[in-house]
Amino acid sequence: MTETLSGRAPADDVTAAREHLWMHFAPQPQDNEDLPLIVRGEGAHIYDAAGRRYLDGLAGLFVVQAGHGRRELAQVMAAQASELAFFPIWSYANRPAAELAERLASLAPGNLNRVFFTNSGSEAVESAWKLAKQYFRLTGRPGKHKVISRMTAYHGTTQGALSITGVPELKQDFEPLVPSAHKTVNTNIYRAPVHGDDPEAFGRWAADQIELAILAEGEDSVAAVFLEPVQNSGGCFPPPLGYFQRVRQICDKYDVLLVSDEVICAFGRLGTYFGADKFGYEPDIITCAKGLTSCYAPMGAMIASGKLFEPFASGRNIFKHGYTFGGHPVAAAVALANLDIFERDGLNQHVLANEAAFRGTLEKLNDLALVGDVRGDGYFYGIELVKDKATKETFTPEESQRILKGFLSRRLFENGLYCRADDRGDPVIQLSPPLTIGQSEFDEIEQILRHTLTEAEELL
Repeated sequence: MTETLSGRAPADDVTAAREHLWMHFAPQPQDNEDLPLIVRGEGAHIYDAAGRRYLDGLAGLFVVQAGHGRRELAQVMAAQASELAFFPIWSYANRPAAELAERLASLAPGNLNRVFFTNSGSEAVESAWKLAKQYFRLTGRPGKHKVISRMTAYHGTTQGALSITGVPELKQDFEPLVPSAHKTVNTNIYRAPVHGDDPEAFGRWAADQIELAILAEGEDSVAAVFLEPVQNSGGCFPPPLGYFQRVRQICDKYDVLLVSDEVICAFGRLGTYFGADKFGYEPDIITCAKGLTSCYAPMGAMIASGKLFEPFASGRNIFKHGYTFGGHPVAAAVALANLDIFERDGLNQHVLANEAAFRGTLEKLNDLALVGDVRGDGYFYGIELVKDKATKETFTPEESQRILKGFLSRRLFENGLYCRADDRGDPVIQLSPPLTIGQSEFDEIEQILRHTLTEAEELL
């Protein structure tokens, strides 16, 4: 038996995970439960310790845009770590971080040209709220500190980002949270309370609810509105035509910052570098992470407009915020190489050329009794499951737990598809595959979903 450097014999990996690894957003596996151990990825597929192969229908966690096993990215990381593994950007700069900031500024829409690096999406959202507060304080409006976000929306796990999040069950164990975060309606037209047959009118109505929320809180107290281009939690809610243009008008009217939370939607997920480009609006801040490095290294960013940087430009004022690992040279180097792959392989163009085929393949599932709605954009889709297609009746919490967590999550994986069966809001299956896949993988996803959902119908 081999020994570790500490002199102790290595434990079986699954046993080690059971006894020492604290799982994220999941119950701790018990001794009688299977615990998959993923050991390798290649392209659009992952492999477990037993050699079983699965189609990665979620790109890890909405992140592995360029696909698994890109050795060129690993080589870039090794080369950078050999040259400069780390140095903080607290009063100093490193070459990869500077080059990446310049590149992101060139890709971002409009006048978004200042890049503040973080380690994650939650930290990027946290940074955006803090910047909004300090910006208004420095410009003579310290009362503007509140934020508006949407019901069911997920914006992160840190105390500020969790406060902006609109999923009550994720928040209740950690209350009291940061005050001043308020919620308004989302763009789920499938369950629209009004204008369900007129997407443009529904979008106008949904945007106008943001104005009502600003007025209800007091326009002199609201600093920012946080919106995802396509809302993730709840099952992929795209914006109706004209929605973001109306939101931009409202934010301008009341001098409120528009924050486009693109932790999922940026870097090709919708076929553009940023979701704001896809839907034709210019935010004041973009928050991003995940696909920036295709998650070969942790990295996030807040990209702010020149206007927001003005109070800091002279050096008299400091944004009193930062992270040890922000702008990490190895992460920045791999992000630059990842963006090179985007350009060389045409990943955005590939998504735009194939998004209609992906949607069409998934819409074949509409003939199943469980499938109520197929919605999304680009390579980002949600399939809402219903108890009754005619009435759109959803499942009880107990039924949802039994069908989604008790059956579909496990069974889809057993049948060769890794994706997410999600009950934050109405029950959905979420799909966000690597941006490299095409029709053969679309067909594989549809066939596995069809087979597994047909099995699930027998549980009703």
